[in-house]
Amino acid sequence: MTKFYSIMVVMLYASVAFCQQSSDSLKVVINAAQSNKWYENVQVRGYLQVRYNGLLQTNENLDCDQCDNSWGGDNEFFIRRARIIFYGKVHPRVYFYIQPDFANATSSSSLHFAQLRDAYFDIGLDDNNEYRFRIGQSKVPFGFENMQSSQNRLPLDRADPTNSALKNERDLGVFFYWAPAEKRKLFSRLVKENLKGSGDYGVVGLGIYNGQTANKPDLNANKHMVGRISYPFEYKSQIFEFGVQAYKGRFTLSSTSPGVSVQADKLYRDERVGASAIIYPKPFGVFAEYNVGVGPEYDKFSNAVTVQELKGGYVTAVYKLDFNGQCIMPFSRFQYYDGGKKHELDARSYQMKELEIGAEWQPNKNFELVVMYTMSARRYEDAVNPTNYQRGNLLRIQAQVNF
Repeated sequence: MTKFYSIMVVMLYASVAFCQQSSDSLKVVINAAQSNKWYENVQVRGYLQVRYNGLLQTNENLDCDQCDNSWGGDNEFFIRRARIIFYGKVHPRVYFYIQPDFANATSSSSLHFAQLRDAYFDIGLDDNNEYRFRIGQSKVPFGFENMQSSQNRLPLDRADPTNSALKNERDLGVFFYWAPAEKRKLFSRLVKENLKGSGDYGVVGLGIYNGQTANKPDLNANKHMVGRISYPFEYKSQIFEFGVQAYKGRFTLSSTSPGVSVQADKLYRDERVGASAIIYPKPFGVFAEYNVGVGPEYDKFSNAVTVQELKGGYVTAVYKLDFNGQCIMPFSRFQYYDGGKKHELDARSYQMKELEIGAEWQPNKNFELVVMYTMSARRYEDAVNPTNYQRGNLLRIQAQVNF
């Protein structure tokens, strides 16, 4: 009996000591959490892209204003992007994201200007942030490739058919996003596993924005409205994502040539609807989008900018090969576009077809090299060049570092 009491006394003391130690540990954790400042949650990352487009060029007059200012001409080395991103969750329901680009080109002769790309914050409406508002300058939820980061995209430039909707893919406004927690995890996984995901822009996205594109003042009292539904899911060993999107608004022309006839208020209908179909590369993948709509476009026969129909799309095929910690992804993209580009001079009229064949090599997660051969036929006309058809080929190379 004495032994039994002795054991009980020892166990009692041990329990008291354990509880006291646990209590002390809990206090340390609580104190640490309370001492955690908002700026300790701020993170920094970025990437740098350097290109050379001068090899095997067959037509130096072939260029692409919206794609890459180092197309055409002498084709020297060119810094395409130099971005540093500041981001973090400063509260369980408050997230911010600021991204400047230090390699903005105002023209083919003026390079490396700093310009704001993103500046927004997310406000979560529930504990899991499944429902959230995004306020500020950010990507407008229209299309898949438009939402996909240039850091992750395979072809060196976004496709004309969908990117013609929004220069720099961004504008200033308020957007609402919803996605269940498991879908938010899948969106994140598609990027982390190098499957070329678009990032988390919700299963449902709705928004209202200025409509004059990023870093431009609003020039009319009308606002653009946009809606997008995109649903990713797994089936056996493959991952799919299908989406539809549309926007509607009125756009004010800001760049016209003397003598060109335009509407008195320079205000034009700007509407599109599109669809996306994605099969992620596991190991074979396909990315495809198509959109139709109406918008301002230059008409050389009347020397006027009028509202005209537009249409176009692209399809990209890719194969993902992983070996010895490295990754090679050969790809090919074909695209077609017939319509205007509202943000270019005189809402420049386009009709283009382009085939690209290339490969991306990632020896590690911090460096990648893309080599891509482009075969392009482009008719792009405005009042300055009312007859302008260019056709040619060129080899393009890009080195990218991620940090």
